[in-house]
Amino acid sequence: MLRHARKPPGRPAHGHVWPFIGLTAAALSAVALVPLQATASQAASYSAASHGAATSGSTSFPSGDRVDLRVLVVTDGSAPVEAIRTELGTEGVPYTLLDLNDPNRQQLTAAYLAGSAGGAPEAHFEAVVLPNNAPTQLSSAETAALGAYEATYSVRQIDAYLYPTPAVGLNYPSFAGTLDGMTANVTADGTANAFPYLTGSVPFEDIDPTVSESYGYLGTPNPATGTTFDPLVTMAIPGSSTQGVLSGVYTSGGRSELVNTFAYNANQAQFRALAHGFITWATQGVHFGYDRNYFTVDVDDTFLPDAEWSQTGHCTPSDTICPAGTPDTTPSRMTPDDVTYEVNWENANSYKLTMLFNGGGSDDQVAATGSDPLLTAWQANRSGVLEWLNHTYSHEFLGCQQNLTTIPWSCQTDASGNVVWVPQSDITSQISSNVDWARSKGFSVNASELVTGEHSGLMTLPQQPADNPNLAPALAAQRVAWTGSDASREPNQRAVGTSTLTVPRHPMNVYYNAATVSDEINEYNWIYTSAANGGSGICENNPTSTCISPLDPNTGYTSYIVPTEARIALSHITANDPRPTYVHQSNLSQDRILYPALNAILGDYRSEFAANAPIVEQTLAAEGQTLQQQSAWAAAIAAGTVSGYVQGGKIHVTAPSGLDVPVTSPNGTKNPGLLGGNLGASPYGSSYASELSAYKESQGNGFTLLLPGYSGLLFGPQ
Repeated sequence: MLRHARKPPGRPAHGHVWPFIGLTAAALSAVALVPLQATASQAASYSAASHGAATSGSTSFPSGDRVDLRVLVVTDGSAPVEAIRTELGTEGVPYTLLDLNDPNRQQLTAAYLAGSAGGAPEAHFEAVVLPNNAPTQLSSAETAALGAYEATYSVRQIDAYLYPTPAVGLNYPSFAGTLDGMTANVTADGTANAFPYLTGSVPFEDIDPTVSESYGYLGTPNPATGTTFDPLVTMAIPGSSTQGVLSGVYTSGGRSELVNTFAYNANQAQFRALAHGFITWATQGVHFGYDRNYFTVDVDDTFLPDAEWSQTGHCTPSDTICPAGTPDTTPSRMTPDDVTYEVNWENANSYKLTMLFNGGGSDDQVAATGSDPLLTAWQANRSGVLEWLNHTYSHEFLGCQQNLTTIPWSCQTDASGNVVWVPQSDITSQISSNVDWARSKGFSVNASELVTGEHSGLMTLPQQPADNPNLAPALAAQRVAWTGSDASREPNQRAVGTSTLTVPRHPMNVYYNAATVSDEINEYNWIYTSAANGGSGICENNPTSTCISPLDPNTGYTSYIVPTEARIALSHITANDPRPTYVHQSNLSQDRILYPALNAILGDYRSEFAANAPIVEQTLAAEGQTLQQQSAWAAAIAAGTVSGYVQGGKIHVTAPSGLDVPVTSPNGTKNPGLLGGNLGASPYGSSYASELSAYKESQGNGFTLLLPGYSGLLFGPQ
């Protein structure tokens, strides 16, 4: 009998996640309609002159002054300012939080905002984020101190969300209302100064037509004499051809403010598209942090057949316990034609899938029929994929010995009540046999990478609350450094023993047991519709989901499931998240239902993001290393062991030796030469989104970088 990839009967579907679709368009919506801010008469302007006309490299910071690489976030807890704070954390930009709702909070004074270091003036923050242009919780003295500070040091300010008024260079709005489903436009100045990584169009999502998800105001520029307003993002005012401002730069009295007139939260697609540009503009393109748009797709169970969903029993025969009398279904396995289709699709879309293989499936096919045409097809096209990744030889469950007579399954115990674990020898055999098989067939594999079948061996709640104690020593013996885990169960990277780190993987709701559109919709309806509507009712009892109306069997996949999965995937892509997404080989067979989802994801992304910000694919090892770097950097920020500043056309970084420090800077930034200047300097980082960035290892106590325009051949000014 051919093996098939058996999944745990205790879960509705392997890799099942609750989509944040109907769940909560309301929860996802930006709740504030009218921001609380000062009136025009309360807004102050500042004329404090910068005490140095020269600027620091490509920034406008005074050349001789020290400007620390840290952002001041002044929050009132509203969604827009919290969204920007989230983005700072996502990218790895250090910030100091000042909570306006805290009665014991720090007051904004000249001494708090600035000081001196090494005999030079020191600005403690390179950018400021406020809820709006003049929060009522700040005293007039605080507002004055902040304005003077920004003018003196050329520090920029983001006004997270406000009502357009002449106080910020805008007419009162010509339109106020819901922006759902409308499209914003990035202006030429927006592209040049904040959003070079966008193509120019930013769609505002409309998840639920019954809910107002994004409210905003559209006004036109009307700056007073001596001030300017530069629109960066606009939208056509309904009923006219005039473009109203959604985001733009108001400059007055030596200060620059990024003014946003639409509400948003950290999860909304339009914010996710614009968020990096907000940070780039505010920091003048110089900041700690490293941002990429990652998307790697793992295809599990290659060479195995996957069990298929039963629409009769609403179960998966031979994989889950089905009602008596449920007829068997035919497992799904790719064919040579499916291989040809995949390779042609990859070439046409400039995108490659990662194939996770189980060599035992091919050996079973040969034993049963004498040959395996699928193996032959893949051998001819083995270089057409991103990588071949070990998924164990026969997909055996490597945790506890399972008792499959219970729903959900449970761990078997011995006479003393102790859990019976799969032995280390079995785990070792599953890992090594698959590597040996692959190499004997001509496939190149990295033996340090592994994803076990069902992520088994790792803890699986609620049935198996701990890792199989035999897993870590088996991984160490096989020199496995990276092993996949399920991000819906364990979203964070963790250690398995002393030699291995996990790489959490996002499941996609294109089910492992669905090779046809009909089966996918039937199972989706079973999970996400109420009992009264013919579903299982699971959605009625799960706090993270709401029930939906049954999907149309003919159109529901393309009209609902595909756009929902595309939206979820794009939320990961635009969150600096290197975790891969996983699906199954069954989704590439028969109806090939994965491709419409991939086409939507890639199409939506490439229509909004420019070619200078391509999707980044990584191997499992590279994904693990990226997560490790992100975690180490976050820990260093929390511990206060890293700092940096801009001065004299240089970026100065202090960090523990050996720490990989993420720094983003403008094009033209260089690593200094041996004598600390341009003599012998080398290019810094890699280009992405029209910026340079890298994780640079700290040597000794840190390092320096030369900003564009730095002219010293040797040490130069410090």
